[in-house]
Amino acid sequence: MHTMITNALRSCLIAGFCLSHAIDGRAQGTPPGTPRANQAILSDAARLLPAKAVRGMVSSQEAQATRIGVDILRRGGNAVDAAVAVGFALAVTLPRAGNIGGGGFMLVHRAASADTIAIDYRETAPAAATATLFLDDKGEAVPQKSRDSGLAIGTPGTVGGLALAHRKYGSGRFSLADLIAPAISLARDGIIIDNDLADSLGGGAARLARHASSRAIFFSGDKPLATGNRLVQSDLAATLSAIAASGPDAFYRGAIAEKIVAATRALGGIMTSQDLADYRVIERQPVKGQYRGYDIFSMPPPSSGGVHLIQILNILEGYDLAALGAGSATGLHLLVEAMKPAYADRAQFLGDPDRVKIPLRGLIDKAYAASLRAKINVEQARKADDIAAGNPLAHESDQTTHFSIVDAEGNAVANTYTLNFSYGVGMVAEGTGVLLNNEMDDFSAKPGAQNAYGLVGSSANSVSPGARPLSSMTPTLVFRNNKLFLVTGSPGGSRIITTTLQVISNVIDHGMNIAEAVAAPRVHHQWRPDFLLTETGQSPDTLRLLEARGHKVVIGSTSGSANSIMLTKDGLTGASDPRQRGTLAEGY
Repeated sequence: MHTMITNALRSCLIAGFCLSHAIDGRAQGTPPGTPRANQAILSDAARLLPAKAVRGMVSSQEAQATRIGVDILRRGGNAVDAAVAVGFALAVTLPRAGNIGGGGFMLVHRAASADTIAIDYRETAPAAATATLFLDDKGEAVPQKSRDSGLAIGTPGTVGGLALAHRKYGSGRFSLADLIAPAISLARDGIIIDNDLADSLGGGAARLARHASSRAIFFSGDKPLATGNRLVQSDLAATLSAIAASGPDAFYRGAIAEKIVAATRALGGIMTSQDLADYRVIERQPVKGQYRGYDIFSMPPPSSGGVHLIQILNILEGYDLAALGAGSATGLHLLVEAMKPAYADRAQFLGDPDRVKIPLRGLIDKAYAASLRAKINVEQARKADDIAAGNPLAHESDQTTHFSIVDAEGNAVANTYTLNFSYGVGMVAEGTGVLLNNEMDDFSAKPGAQNAYGLVGSSANSVSPGARPLSSMTPTLVFRNNKLFLVTGSPGGSRIITTTLQVISNVIDHGMNIAEAVAAPRVHHQWRPDFLLTETGQSPDTLRLLEARGHKVVIGSTSGSANSIMLTKDGLTGASDPRQRGTLAEGY
């Protein structure tokens, strides 16, 4: 029979996978070991109604940041202007995930030119990094090195990414300083800690407490700040003010950069001032696919998100999911069986596209998907040992947050960025207010080793100087008849891809409104470890039928925070994920 995650934790911690659930739960504002899924909400999604607007909309994981974005739209800014303001604001109001010390990915759609751009501002490995960086003298992976030490810190990309987006794709009505100003005020004047932030500080207390610079900001005495306390981040306000005055150079060169390097090296890291000065944002072509007549645009490598989102959708396209019904045992079985080979391929083929050759066309090819579909048994689950990476070459021709924005002209932004763990490495760079990431854990310490999310990697994702670690972030835009239809994405570590997948399927296959699609219970399987993770809210009868097909069912923590916007004939509809407190979708 299926087990609750609290029992499963004991056995699967050995495999490294369940660390991700503990991290993800804390990062989403959940006390350790407490699933946040609310069965009454998630199982009765049909009652849910989305937010509605006509002119513009923002959906994010934190209400104050959402309102800042909506204010920019009201004042004539475009979706990118609002995204930049939201991105900087979340660094203040959602410190476990919003950041200027991490990195991420942004999709920008420009309605006037009908083009979509992918902005890669993922962190990079320092120039002194080597393939053996996280191994001991016996050649074995040492998780502490890639998660808790200065070696875990990648060169941050967020400031560069937001600044480039503003410079190239903003409306021109607002300076960068205008868009950072609300975040500066929030950091300088302080924010009142709500239950969500208080819970996340409690969950992240052990990581934060290791560093005096973090305790000085997030603790009162020997305890983390509590509900009702005021969180003031004066050093962060000064850092943001410097960026507002002098642009991204204020972050990547000079005093702030020197303080970040000093903090990193004090923790045993190898980052240098030159690493920061050399950081570059990269614009890429989105990966594109089609699903039942809809065009899907998503993030290309070094994110694995878009590639495997499209790969799974291609496999599922051969089944009539609508006829099977939302939440049916057979439908969920097919969903899970389609996930498994995609994650096997991820482990084998994906990495930094500037350093390894990725069989991108093959992975998203319909014929390749058909070959994978032919191996699925509609009646029986396959074991992980029976699934290996396929041959896409034959077809060649944690913590994280996501927000979605659409403006009055139809421009759109889907942005996902991260520190990796909740509060990253847990250390604020002294004198800057900047929480630093531990993104280097997303590299493969060695072929076959698991990262904190249980994901297996190969030499394609090995550590090398300046490389960008593989990611699961999946900011996605969906179009119908060449018109924007859906903006979505999610945090959730290895579950980001499958969360985004299920939002899209719920809308296209099952006709749900966006609030229903976001709230519906989710499932996840990533090939290894070999079990089906499901949220509460699934029918017990359905779970028994899945077990009868051979699935090892584990009922666990909630998956992600899929803040999304859908365009309908009546205007914009938005949904902030009910799994988290403090989220908000709002428009005007």
